[in-house]
This record gives sequence, C-alpha cells and structure tokens, in this order.
Amino acid sequence: MGLRGYLLKRAFNTALLVLFVVVVNFVIFEAIPGTQGVITLLIQNPKLPPDQKAHIIAIEEERFGVRCGSNPDGTGIPCPIWAKFEKYLIAMLTFQFGDSFESGKPVTADIITSGRLVNTLVLLGTSSVLAIIIGVFLGVIAARKRGGILDSSMVTTSLTTFSLPTFWMGLIFIYVFAITLHWFPPGGVVPDDWISDPATRPSNFLGQIPGRLEHLFLPALVLTLFFYGGYLLLSRATMIEALSEDYITTARAKGISERTVLYKHALKNASLPLVTAAALQFGFLLSGAIITETVFRWDGLGYWLFNAIGAKDGPVLQAMFFIIALCVIFANLASDIIYGLIDPRIKYE
Repeated sequence: MGLRGYLLKRAFNTALLVLFVVVVNFVIFEAIPGTQGVITLLIQNPKLPPDQKAHIIAIEEERFGVRCGSNPDGTGIPCPIWAKFEKYLIAMLTFQFGDSFESGKPVTADIITSGRLVNTLVLLGTSSVLAIIIGVFLGVIAARKRGGILDSSMVTTSLTTFSLPTFWMGLIFIYVFAITLHWFPPGGVVPDDWISDPATRPSNFLGQIPGRLEHLFLPALVLTLFFYGGYLLLSRATMIEALSEDYITTARAKGISERTVLYKHALKNASLPLVTAAALQFGFLLSGAIITETVFRWDGLGYWLFNAIGAKDGPVLQAMFFIIALCVIFANLASDIIYGLIDPRIKYE
C-alpha cells in the first residue's frame, strides 16, 4: 500500500474515531443526572436578564435537545433520544458548542478571544519543547555513560521529578521563590498592577515581555521538570538498544566522530518511540495543565476547565472534552505519517 492509500485508510479510521468520541461524549453527559440539571443551573444563573430569561432558557432547551417544540399550553415537547443525538452531532462537528453558563458568551469565542488559548499554548508549548530537548539530550548522554555515576544520577533525578505531584512542586516553588526569596510572583499571567491599573501596562508587546516571563517562569519550570524525566528515560532506553547494533560498531570502526554516531546514526533510528511520546504530549496541549494552572492561577484552558467543573458549566465541559479528544486523534495521525519520513524502512500498510 502506498502513501496515498495509507492516508485514505487513516482518514477513514480517524473519521470513525471522531464519531466514536462524539457518541461517548454524548453518553457521558446524558448519564450525568440530568441535562435537566444543567438547565436548572441555567435557570438559577443570576446573570440572566429577567426579561429575557424565558427566551434564553427555551433556546438552550432546544439546543440541548430537552424539548422539540412546545405544546399549546406552553409546555415543552421532549425530544426522542435520536433527535437529541442528531442535534448534538451537528453541534460538535460544526463547533457550535453553545453559550457558557458562566460568561454568557459562545464557548468558541471564550476559547479564542479571551486569551486563554494563547496562555495555554505559551505555557504548555514552552515547557513541552524544553522538556523534549533537555530529556532527549540528557538521555543520549546517560546512554553513552551507561552504568556510570552520571547515568545513575540522571536516572534518579528524572525519576524523582517525574514522580512528584505537580501541585506539590508548585507549592514548594511558590514558598521558596515567591514568598521567601521574592524572586518571582506567586501566580497570575501578568502583574496585578496591569489589571488593577491598565495605565501601568506597557503599550508595546516588547515592553510586556519581562513581566510576562516573570510569571511564566515558575509554572513552566514545574512542568518542564515533570515532563523531561519521561523523555530522558525513554530516549536512554531506545539509545541503549540502538548503540548495541552492528551498524554502530561499523560506523565507529570507520573513524566517524562519536557525536555523529550518537546523534546522526543512533538517535535517528531510536527516535520513533520519542515521536509517539512527543505527539501525544502535543495532543494534550489544548487540555491545559489543569493542576499547575490552578496552583499558579494561570488563566489558561486548564484553569478554565477546572472552574467549569465546579460551576457545572455543561457547554464548556462538552466542548473541552471533544477538543482534547480531537487533538489526541490528530496527533496520533501526525506521528504515523512522520514515522515514514524519519525511517524509510517503515512501510505503509
């Protein structure tokens, strides 16, 4: 099977997976004690204008499939389950997630225009890239020095940081670097002065960079320390296996430098598991780091999702679960395609 046939097959499988995710997401929220309960939360929302409450509730009931029209006496006509799923499927596939119960704004607008998406991409993107670079680099060194003190210390350190809860590391860093040493702020995305007095915010973005970096440092450090250990251990294991192959012995016998042997020959052939791990990592990028963002009050998608769970904000939860699943599905598709580009021995079947 060629590349074109493989892509068509994977596209078909991806479409089935997306449909499966929609079905599971629908069943989960139907199994929760009541879509009616979500509507009840909407009814109790004090932000609803009293003169528009009945109209808004009727719209949301139809959106959630609670009713399909009205009886002559004004009572709603319940929708059959297949009609509810049809509405839900169309809404998910067209990214019409409805309005947030908390903000009253469309969920899609809350994700894109509120700045949460950018904040999460900055935090998770920075920490993920740093973790991959540091983890792979140290993993190669550990494999080269296998059995030595350096190898043992790297493995022990990575296992320690990989095992520690992120909320515990976050609290320790806040106490040490923010409360005790006053080197970094304890939380937030930007300085509090910029929020309380917008006139103090630098007008150009370059002037805002130092303030934003101060707030980014601690949460990014926590996530980098947590993530890099997995890449170090994985790259070390795959490199040890690659370095035992005959072509490595041949390359060294030809007088090729050790750096070239490690990074051009061994690492390239040992990188397939790393591609999978990195793809899955970026697949969860939009989910946000819920615990870390909450500890540091980082206004990203993870912190937003945490608050939505507490507020029982149904549209936000449905949207985020669906988007996270989509990202993981397409990240796996991307990793499968990258396999063939990295290793020509991979055959598309």
